Amino acid sequence: MDCHTPANFVGDASAGSIALVGHPNVGKSVLFQKLTGQRATISNYPGTTVEISRAGIRDLPETILVDTPGVIAFPPKSDDEEVTEKLLFSEPLKAILQVGDAKNLRRTLLFSVQLAEMGLPMVLALNMMDEADARGIRLNKEIVSKELGMPVIPTTAIQGKGVDRLHTAVRSATSPNLIISYPAVIEAAVEKIAELIPSDAPISKRALALMWLGNDRVSQSWVQEHVNETAFQSMSVIRSESSEQADTSLGDLIQQTRLAFVASLTKKAMLENGSTWKGFSDRLGTLTTHPVWGVAILLAVLYGLYWFVGIFGAGTLVGLLEENLFGEILNPLFTNFIEKLIPIPIVTEFIVGEYGLWTMGMTYALALILPIVTTFFLAFGVLEDSGYLPRLSALSNRMFSAIGLNGKAVLPMVLGLGCVTMGTLTTRVLETKRERLLTILLLALAVPCSAQLGVVMGMLGSISLAATLIWGGVVMLILLAVGWLAAKLVPGERTQLLVELPPLRWPVISNVVLKTLARLEWYIKEVVPLFLIGTAILFVLDITSLLAVIADFGKPLVTGWLGLPPEVSVYFLMGFLRRDFGATGLFIMQQQGLLTAPQVLVAMVTITLFIPCVASVMMISKERSWRSTVGIVVLVFTLAFLIGGLLHRGLLLFHWS
Repeated sequence: MDCHTPANFVGDASAGSIALVGHPNVGKSVLFQKLTGQRATISNYPGTTVEISRAGIRDLPETILVDTPGVIAFPPKSDDEEVTEKLLFSEPLKAILQVGDAKNLRRTLLFSVQLAEMGLPMVLALNMMDEADARGIRLNKEIVSKELGMPVIPTTAIQGKGVDRLHTAVRSATSPNLIISYPAVIEAAVEKIAELIPSDAPISKRALALMWLGNDRVSQSWVQEHVNETAFQSMSVIRSESSEQADTSLGDLIQQTRLAFVASLTKKAMLENGSTWKGFSDRLGTLTTHPVWGVAILLAVLYGLYWFVGIFGAGTLVGLLEENLFGEILNPLFTNFIEKLIPIPIVTEFIVGEYGLWTMGMTYALALILPIVTTFFLAFGVLEDSGYLPRLSALSNRMFSAIGLNGKAVLPMVLGLGCVTMGTLTTRVLETKRERLLTILLLALAVPCSAQLGVVMGMLGSISLAATLIWGGVVMLILLAVGWLAAKLVPGERTQLLVELPPLRWPVISNVVLKTLARLEWYIKEVVPLFLIGTAILFVLDITSLLAVIADFGKPLVTGWLGLPPEVSVYFLMGFLRRDFGATGLFIMQQQGLLTAPQVLVAMVTITLFIPCVASVMMISKERSWRSTVGIVVLVFTLAFLIGGLLHRGLLLFHWS
């Protein structure tokens, strides 16, 4: 393969930000922390829910380092990957800093080639050198640097090794001098297409032409926006004619050429491959995907996660904050202060009343949800840094394939048992809008949060084991049936699980804490206002008596169809405000002897399938749209009462008591 200086260079090395790019689980976040030395600002990429982190580089605060989502390769296969590529097209970049895994040189270099061809100033950090050394892998970094035409810096970010050299290299980064010679049909097409591309292209014309030939959707969008109609038609004709001349697709031909180049370079650079190395991390990693041991490890992890988020976070911490701090200290003090400061009843009620901005809105946001999201973010950060999440996805992939999802859906579903709001938030890890929609639907329908689940299990346990099994069987059956049917009806295909299995490693505590703080900053800025808006709506409904009207409106459905006392309609409505409020009200009715065993079972199934709390509905609207949210709420509401009524009649038919 020939390498020579690129025909044109696009990129101003004197101004702009630096894009931190790389595969998932290669230590980008750790390196981001080491280079910036501060907490990042997290925001959503415009028009998406994909998070982008930004922070000033140490000693260069005017230069912003942008931590992009992990990428397998271009063309992008997921929203995360597409955001990274769009950022490379749209961001005024001073340089690209690729973080690669030194243990997986071939895979790293394949992505390096794609980035180098863009013509932007670039540096390659071969990270996790300590793990490569432990495996007996020896690399000739000079050969890699010479062949790619860019600085190659070995790093061990977790220990801070190589970070200073990387800091210096980034400051003086220049454009790589790599160009790979492709087959004649590709080269001819690239030359013709490059002449039609405007000179202000964000990347090299050659790279843009290659991406266009490979049907990369980000490059196609850019071309459609910036190339005139005549040139666009000419480019399309060139691609069509070239496709007819090639024996395989142009994208495959380009990829095969790159693979051959990378294979040759890897062979030159690999001094020792360490293929016989086998350590504890690898052995444990193998067990995590084993059909038997993998399930045992998964159950242990899930129990630990459930205990930390569901019991410790949603139970202990919420109890301390809501009951002790807010309930006994802050709320009484603030209520007295407001009543003396503003002696106007309706204003006082709006701030510190039953549906007050402080007593409900801020109390829910800070005393109820904040402890849960904090423990969740900490737990998620540990799992993220340890490398276990990709293995969890691989292990559960077959089970989720039955309902049109892949193994990545296991994380939101499990975390939904701690808090459905957080489970909804983590659907961002799924690759397509279709999969996120299906998972959000199932979370809203059949996954009870930990607070509600505790009350439900306590009520059913006081009846019999059979009641618990019937409840669990009905909920699981509905989950699988709705998931299967929705997968058939929602347009789109299930994406195959494509995930790298990195070695397991100890998480970096400082990195976990910093990421948690950054995510909590996002929570306070983005989610707290939603609670205040929701509380204001409830206040208006209450003072206009619409809240009581809504409760009365539901009584015929509750008594006639479900066979429950009329008072239950109020607790269903309260369950929408907060899921365990409704369950607790039903628990009190059971303690007072106002519910029979069949009524308890019907009520528990219905309230489990009932729409989630207002916070979850608001999170769904944030992740999707109000139109999708209304559709989900209507569907879940209908199914909950339909199944509850059918169960009521089934219990009567079989005289179950």
